[in-house]
Amino acid sequence: MRVDKLLANMGYGSRKEVKKLLKKGGLTVNGEVVKDGKVHVDPDNEQIEIFGEVVEYRPYIYLMMNKPRGVISATEDVSEPTVVDLLQTEDAIYEPFPVGRLDKDTTGLMFLTNDGKLAHQLTSPKKKVDKTYRVHIDAPLTTEDKEALEAGVILDDGYKTKPAVLTYTDGDLETRVRLTITEGKFHQVKRMFQACGRKVVELKRERIGTLHLDPELQPGEYRELTDEELESLRSGE
Repeated sequence: MRVDKLLANMGYGSRKEVKKLLKKGGLTVNGEVVKDGKVHVDPDNEQIEIFGEVVEYRPYIYLMMNKPRGVISATEDVSEPTVVDLLQTEDAIYEPFPVGRLDKDTTGLMFLTNDGKLAHQLTSPKKKVDKTYRVHIDAPLTTEDKEALEAGVILDDGYKTKPAVLTYTDGDLETRVRLTITEGKFHQVKRMFQACGRKVVELKRERIGTLHLDPELQPGEYRELTDEELESLRSGE
């Protein structure tokens, strides 16, 4: 990797600012001063320092966020705040993106990373990664509604959903349920309940595959995944 790109990615400034830093002789690689930004370095096997401070390079970042209401799942938007806007500068410089989407008024677990391979693994329909949502609907479901959701319902565009798993969180046939699905169609959870004649009042995602939302995270807060969480998410176990 070119050293100027490495330093820019690590938040040491724009390419222009990095060039000025190099001219000052602030960068050493294995103890030797490097002033040419075109020089290629191996951050995994070479000692890179900026004015004596070791540059600890890592290519990827993995973040768990408790997405608040009113924020959209995007990297940028001209009029609406995005989940990326909630990140600190030291995390935003890695340019992570949300994996999957949550509606503006939907809250809960949002996974952000710049690891395209893992993102594809989690969103590919072939992988069938399940996601669990806590759902508040405007009226109780009937036994027939539950059976329909678990068998697959016909959405407004004619698509039949894959079978879902539905459990009750506040007693039998009440208005607060948990729904687990393996798909990610546009507004799917809301449309599934709409097919049963119900309106979703509140929607919160609690789980993606093996990754569970940390109950300690308040809306808008986030943290890095632990090594155990990341390994489990990658392996699906």
